Amino acid sequence: MTQDRVNVTIDGVPVAVPKGTSIIEAAKQAGVLVPHYCYHPSLPSPAVCRMCLVEVEKAPKLMPACVTTVAEGNVVHVNSPAAKEARESVLEFLLINHPLDCPICDQAGECELQDYVFQEGRANSRYGEFAKRYNPVEDFGPDVLYVANRCILCTRCVRFMEDVAGEPVLNVSERGDRAYIGIDPDHTLTHPWSGNVVDLCPVGSLISKDFLHKARAWDLDKTASVCPGCTQGCNIMIDTRDDVVVRLRPRANLDVNRHFICDEGRADYRWMNRGDRVEAPLRRDGSKLVPTDWEHAIARFAELAKSVRSVTILASGRASTEALGYLRKAFDGASVSAAVKVPTGSEAPLAGVPNLALRTERIPNLAGALLAGFGTDWDRTVAGAGASDLVVLLDVELDDAVAKLISAKTVIIATVDDDRAGGAALVLPTTTMAEENGTYVNRDGRVQRYFQAKAAPGMARPTWWIAAQLAEVGRGVAAPTTAAAAFAGLGKTIPALAGLSYSELGHTGRLVEVTAGAAR
Repeated sequence: MTQDRVNVTIDGVPVAVPKGTSIIEAAKQAGVLVPHYCYHPSLPSPAVCRMCLVEVEKAPKLMPACVTTVAEGNVVHVNSPAAKEARESVLEFLLINHPLDCPICDQAGECELQDYVFQEGRANSRYGEFAKRYNPVEDFGPDVLYVANRCILCTRCVRFMEDVAGEPVLNVSERGDRAYIGIDPDHTLTHPWSGNVVDLCPVGSLISKDFLHKARAWDLDKTASVCPGCTQGCNIMIDTRDDVVVRLRPRANLDVNRHFICDEGRADYRWMNRGDRVEAPLRRDGSKLVPTDWEHAIARFAELAKSVRSVTILASGRASTEALGYLRKAFDGASVSAAVKVPTGSEAPLAGVPNLALRTERIPNLAGALLAGFGTDWDRTVAGAGASDLVVLLDVELDDAVAKLISAKTVIIATVDDDRAGGAALVLPTTTMAEENGTYVNRDGRVQRYFQAKAAPGMARPTWWIAAQLAEVGRGVAAPTTAAAAFAGLGKTIPALAGLSYSELGHTGRLVEVTAGAAR
């Protein structure tokens, strides 16, 4: 035993954990899940649900695992007969007043009450009627509804708003079996992070208006990703149904966003489902653009790029590090002016979590763009683009200033169709971040993976693939065939990424040093 670690045995599994670790967290390291409701690793623990009672040898009674810290030599039994009987009794009390809403409840399939009752609850109830009766639904705010009948009073929502958000507008009103979650009559849940109460609710009591009745849990495909809303780089899950994104939820990363995302990021998914997509490569034929295949499109791109002395690249900050790196690299030997547009907004911090906020810079890959050699002086780069031999537009909004640049020496790599693109030499369809594998680099220099969540439309391809094919056809540089190979190849031109691979990044990312213009 070292001075700062203690040895304990949990359900027969010996583990060494840091001093001060709770039994519930120590059990996780032993591979044992202690059932719980009120406990959450990012909230204070009140020990009110009594679901996590465990047997500790030599202790006079069952102990709540969420607030009991381990001591040297503890022997803990999570699944002893006494502990299981206690949990069975807690579940029976919870079900006395709980409505049989499962067939119509949005939480069905993701409900912790369902899970634990199935796992270790009583087979039958000893009660013949339900005593609790409240109004079916209360409106708590722009996106949150409260169904009091389903509430088990875990108080996670109350503690989040009070201790994490710093806006104590929820409380437990009344007492005993009359208790319910009350809201300040002069306020609603308009805090920019208040949507997290929906994720925190272990049952279907707090529900999202936006997701209401869209899908059942078993209809959803769930994919690990990174929020594209700002430079914080919060980890998220993209939930899709039949290749349509229906919900974004937070994914735990204790170094970035803990277990939370802001409401703006939560709602930032509708653009992923746009139907006005570019689905096939288009090349200029006389006065109009006509569809073509990728072989001819890349050959035409290489012809346009051949012998150019100056190139301007204007790119979206939602483009992956792979896309930006390979597009910049495709024009080695030419004078390249490259910039990403950085839209801004008000910063909205989450008070209870240091270094977590909806950031002013509303793009996810600003640091990745800097690593790839892109600048942020958008207006100046746009103003000087007219003098370039070739202009490449990567998924940027064609506002008046950018639209003026479109000519026979312009290549547009785009996700959505735009009538103003008609004057370009080529329009090439690319994927969104929901349709590809890639990486973003957040404001702290953490390189993080996102995974493909849905199929790409038509013939759309990732931008790194387009740029790599251009380099192969134009200069004979071997092109990577996968996103993993593309990322590994970035280390040759971006020193900060040298030696990194997708497997090393894992699901939580790796820190690198971000230096503007770092690409060689």
